[in-house]
Amino acid sequence: MKVPSQAAASVADPDGPEDRLRRFATIWGRAIFPVTATSLTRSEFERHLLPLARRLSDALGRRPFDTAAAHGVGAALVHAHCTDPDALSRTLGVVDAYLVLYCGDEQEKAEDSRARCARLQHALAAGYAQALRERTLSEQEAIARSALAARSDAMEALHATETRFRAVFEGAAVGIGIADLEGNVLEVNDTLTQMFGGLEHHVRGRKVHEWAHPEDRPQVWDLYEELVRGEREHFRAEKPFYRNDGTVLWTNLTVSLLRDAEGRPQYQLALMEDTTERRLLNLRLRYEATHDALTGLPNRTLFFERLEKALAAGEGTRFGLCYLDLDGFKAINDSLGHSAGDRLLVEIADRLQSCATAPGEMVARLGGDEFVALTTGADSEREVRDLAARVLAMLNSPVTLDGREISVRGSIGIVEGRAGERTSAEVLRSADITMYRAKAAGGNRFEFADAEADARAITRHGLTTALPAALERGEFFIEYQPLVHLGDGSVYGAEALVRWCHPQHGVLGPDRFIPLAEHTGLIVPLGRWVLQEAVSQARFWHQQTPLGGDGRPLRINVNLSPTQLHHPGLVADTVAVLERSGLEPAALCLEVTESALIGADEDLLKPLRQLAEMGVDIALDDFGTGYSNLANLRRLPVSVLKLDRSFTQGMQRHPADPVDLKIVEGIVSLAHSLELAVTVEGVETGAQAEQLRDLGCDTAQGWYYARPGPPDRLHTLSLADAV
Repeated sequence: MKVPSQAAASVADPDGPEDRLRRFATIWGRAIFPVTATSLTRSEFERHLLPLARRLSDALGRRPFDTAAAHGVGAALVHAHCTDPDALSRTLGVVDAYLVLYCGDEQEKAEDSRARCARLQHALAAGYAQALRERTLSEQEAIARSALAARSDAMEALHATETRFRAVFEGAAVGIGIADLEGNVLEVNDTLTQMFGGLEHHVRGRKVHEWAHPEDRPQVWDLYEELVRGEREHFRAEKPFYRNDGTVLWTNLTVSLLRDAEGRPQYQLALMEDTTERRLLNLRLRYEATHDALTGLPNRTLFFERLEKALAAGEGTRFGLCYLDLDGFKAINDSLGHSAGDRLLVEIADRLQSCATAPGEMVARLGGDEFVALTTGADSEREVRDLAARVLAMLNSPVTLDGREISVRGSIGIVEGRAGERTSAEVLRSADITMYRAKAAGGNRFEFADAEADARAITRHGLTTALPAALERGEFFIEYQPLVHLGDGSVYGAEALVRWCHPQHGVLGPDRFIPLAEHTGLIVPLGRWVLQEAVSQARFWHQQTPLGGDGRPLRINVNLSPTQLHHPGLVADTVAVLERSGLEPAALCLEVTESALIGADEDLLKPLRQLAEMGVDIALDDFGTGYSNLANLRRLPVSVLKLDRSFTQGMQRHPADPVDLKIVEGIVSLAHSLELAVTVEGVETGAQAEQLRDLGCDTAQGWYYARPGPPDRLHTLSLADAV
């Protein structure tokens, strides 16, 4: 009778666990009923199998897992007269095809369920074999007691029993072997013979201990000795064996003790399931999970395993790590395509492997164009330096792609030290920071990690990540530095200077966070907030002191960053702020650095022209540092030149450098000829102020007049006199 296929059974849609269990029992009954010697009807026989099916189902899901129930089910089949040669093989087929399907846990991995099911089959077959042998022995005793009465019938029964046992033994889907207590292999079935290469004489007659393998766990043979002494009934283990051709056979092994009628140990029964292909698959999956698919190098997962092992080594051991990032790799991807970029990475990976061939060295790819090389040894500082030098030398040789020679450079950050002092994450972070320091220094070089440089980089990173929340929490504030008219010393206006009141680092100047805000794009909302606050403060000053020293409203100067200049909402934001506050455009001056306008096209100058046409003053800040063409001043929509403080520093000497004086005099003359006002920064002494006034400068600011401070100080200063 054929067992229904699994595909056909999967069409069923059981309503619940009990219904699925009944279907399993029904399939089981239909499979073995035709070969069972019983007076029960088919329905009665299926009801008889239901408790046995429940025991198998419970055993499949039991925690901890135990196959004793399956062993009992095998014995129960014999007691139910299911002793035909086909009964066990059909039972094993039904269990293999349907037990997991109808009784398995859907939350459990299919592989785990199948493994449990296989072990239940082993136990069921062992129980069946043991019960069948016990029944045989029982029948033999019955034959002996009634030998004079029915010797011929007993011999026939014995022959039938042995025939049935032989059919079960040879037809099992798992390898079965029988040995005596001394370890001599007495019988093996065809399945086991095929598992070992198909030559029976290589299996039968051998000693069990001849199948020892170097990868055997020590406790396996301890369990075996306990079994042959009769101290345990069975044991299970994953065990490898050598085949005759030297290849390795991996098995799930179950060894059971068979006792005689008086309970004394007599034989050992081994059931083996071939798991070699499953193990090879697991090894392949492990390899794929720990190696980079493109280059074949170890990936981040395997590298961290090796790094943590190196860091966990005993005292006195050292390590060295090189963190490599290719310089300009994005340009290669963008110009030649990602396919060419991938081939370049493969070539670089091959070269890196040739650089790290010494014992204790390994190379891995972390992702993208980032690679790491690890070395261990007593002189790791010299070794890691030599390794980094070999890598850079390797990169000097061009790579040929599609007939083109591509020059590749790299930046390397090196971390070297004693094991056990830092975690793997700390080591990699330090190497990453050091690599970027090498890249910032021009690339094509290596740098050793420096704790102070790491701390500064970590602080910068912390400030960068804290910037958005700082703006939302109101941690920024503005200080104001007066602008003073050099002619009469009266307050002309003030420059708004933003500060950050950091909860950990205290008050930070703009040089600490403005570059970070530029990099992250937060400069746009931050600059909008500074403009709103400064304009609102200027409006308040006008209500207190309507006019400055020249009879015009007090001026407020606000800095614009290059990113703000490129923002499409600059003009609209400025107009909206002025309209909400009620401040006249003439009271606002926007300062733009000279370097931001070098080579500026009309698209960039257009928003500045629109603001200038509204009446907003535009000041060219840090003038004299950008090497701009002075003739370009005519095309820029600026009304103020703000000389860099480097000019005033040259006036601190006594007497002042006549060349510096001539340069300032020339700039002032040029600016006035273009109807531009001149403001000077960094005035610290009265002598500087007098010289600048004599040279014709219009306004100035610096510590000589006042340091940046809260807005109420400017009001006090304007009521008194700046000088």
